[in-house]
Amino acid sequence: MEQRISVVTLGVKDLAASRRFYVEGLGWKSVFENPGIVFFQAGGMVFALFLRNELAKDFEGDPSTFGRAAISLGYNVRAKAEVDPLMHRAAQAGAKILVPASEKSWGGYSGYFADPDGFAWEVAWNPAWPIAPDGTIQYR
Repeated sequence: MEQRISVVTLGVKDLAASRRFYVEGLGWKSVFENPGIVFFQAGGMVFALFLRNELAKDFEGDPSTFGRAAISLGYNVRAKAEVDPLMHRAAQAGAKILVPASEKSWGGYSGYFADPDGFAWEVAWNPAWPIAPDGTIQYR
């Protein structure tokens, strides 16, 4: 198995509300939509929004018991000055600020917000991880 992730899918309660948050609120552009799913090209992978109950059916899980894993999604920016405006934009779009952006012990600057379904997103600037023009992180 190659070391990569192809798709990240979030099971959401209200697809229209989640779509509005990402498209109208954050300015993302979908590459495919139907009444049950929305796909976004995210660099070399796909980010998907899928109705929660349909996602549970897809992997034959019980929608009443399957829960959210303890994870966060990360969005790294190219410059420290990009963190606060992006956190503000997310809040204006309806995100809940979980942790305001601040200086971090590892030398960077980051904060966390939650999308309409409570999925945590970290917005981070890491001086040790420059971002290439194609959006890939150049881990040193």
